[in-house]
Amino acid sequence: MSSQNPLQIDLKMVQDAREYLKPHIEKTPLRKARSLPGDVLYKCENLQVTGSFKIRGALNRLRFLSNEEKQKGVIASSAGNHAQGVAYGAQLSGIRATIVMPETAPLIKVAATQKYGAQVILSGEYYDQAYEKAREISQKEGQVFIHPYQDSQVIAGQGTIALEILEDLKNLKQIIVPIGGGGLIGGIAFVMKQLNPQCEVIGVVTDQTQGMKDLKENRQPVLKSQVSTIADGIAVKRPSKEMFETYIKPYVDKIVAVSDNEIAEAVVNLMEKDKLIAEGSGAAALAAVLAKKITLQEQAVVLLCGGNIDMNTMNVVIETGLRRKGRLTRISVIVNDLPGELARLTDIFAKNRANILDVMHDRVASELSVRETRIDFLVETSSFEHAKEIQKKLVQEGIRLFGEGLT
Repeated sequence: MSSQNPLQIDLKMVQDAREYLKPHIEKTPLRKARSLPGDVLYKCENLQVTGSFKIRGALNRLRFLSNEEKQKGVIASSAGNHAQGVAYGAQLSGIRATIVMPETAPLIKVAATQKYGAQVILSGEYYDQAYEKAREISQKEGQVFIHPYQDSQVIAGQGTIALEILEDLKNLKQIIVPIGGGGLIGGIAFVMKQLNPQCEVIGVVTDQTQGMKDLKENRQPVLKSQVSTIADGIAVKRPSKEMFETYIKPYVDKIVAVSDNEIAEAVVNLMEKDKLIAEGSGAAALAAVLAKKITLQEQAVVLLCGGNIDMNTMNVVIETGLRRKGRLTRISVIVNDLPGELARLTDIFAKNRANILDVMHDRVASELSVRETRIDFLVETSSFEHAKEIQKKLVQEGIRLFGEGLT
């Protein structure tokens, strides 16, 4: 390890971490991506112990604590997955753990962290605020702070993913990895460029927090005051310039950004086509592929980095993903408020093989006359073309569409 840069790792650190972690974690599978062309595989860290890759870096970092540090306990800040990794690792090691999580952290991640025996403190709306609170407690009480990404042993732990992949794929041409703080892609990219330098390393950020992409493209990052994304695991508002200079700049070839809608579509695609569950950040790499922001090479790996999705969030994600595929459609019409009109409409939907999921009436909108009502139908369709066919049939039956009819 370089004495000039405390964040820099070397191959031996990663290889040592691989040997240490073997008894404690899964060697997660490489699975064929059924819905993607060519020889594309998923690296399924969503099937890892604690549901994400974070256990690798957390557990590897904990093994370097002194006896005195173990007695004082550890503290970490996290939106969820690092929290579970530290809590689980601390439980294995008999160490007291405190985790500071944002108040907006998914309930499933809060509950899982508590299940592993950690004390959870909710503080701040975003990760950055939780980070500051954890640092404050660390200084006050003397607990060792376990950084989620800006720590060489954490990065080395995440780099073991690349070693596992190369054990099975000697000539990997491309790997696509989500980016939050940079520890995951940093460890993977470093190992890949040392052992398999022809491999293209592509990072994926959410368009809500694309600071690393800005830095990579020689732009000053624009920091948003508010961030709202289903990819909470990679929503780091302020990019680390140290991580960028040490890992992203020299080892990552390209970074692309994806939207929440694109991520939602990827989550649905994974469930429907590949029978895999991924959280928003876990599906970000696939989202970039499906949105055609990446040109896939012949042999590629898409990293699914986490599967801890909140059930309440999943409902919204599924609906958004299905709408993006034309599988869920809202059709709005204006009809006379008379007996039998609703039955006439539902008959048209039934004859055109559309399943009605929800119906809403509006009799007071300003665009309606006294005897008119607006009816919004949420219907299950097979495609955008199918939805347009239904719209055409409604018009043929003399029914007036509201706006463009489809939303």
